[in-house]
Amino acid sequence: MTRTETETLRSRTTTLWRPTGPEELALVEASGWTAWPPRLPEQPIFYPVLNEDYAVRIARDWNVPASGSGYVTRFEVDTAFLARYPVRQAGGETILELWVPAEELAEFNRHLVGRIEVVREFHARA
Repeated sequence: MTRTETETLRSRTTTLWRPTGPEELALVEASGWTAWPPRLPEQPIFYPVLNEDYAVRIARDWNVPASGSGYVTRFEVDTAFLARYPVRQAGGETILELWVPAEELAEFNRHLVGRIEVVREFHARA
């Protein structure tokens, strides 16, 4: 892909991050790195976040104690599609996330551009 093609693609997509534990990551891998798994009944919202630092904090500080490992994933989504989800501030000014209702996750997945990739990982110390 040329630089111009890459810049055009980036202007039409938004980069999002998602902190995940090993079980969710295994389901993403099973999809061929192209979709987020359906939510469980007790998970009515899918929460992608808008910056890597926030995703790192969740993966490291929440996922590792809960399951022994935490992963930060990065993915691109069609920007025009994302306009339906207002940015939510869930704490400090950099704690920003989108709230995607579980029943809309399949449609959300159809608007992913490219693959979901793991960019950071954290593990409990032995």
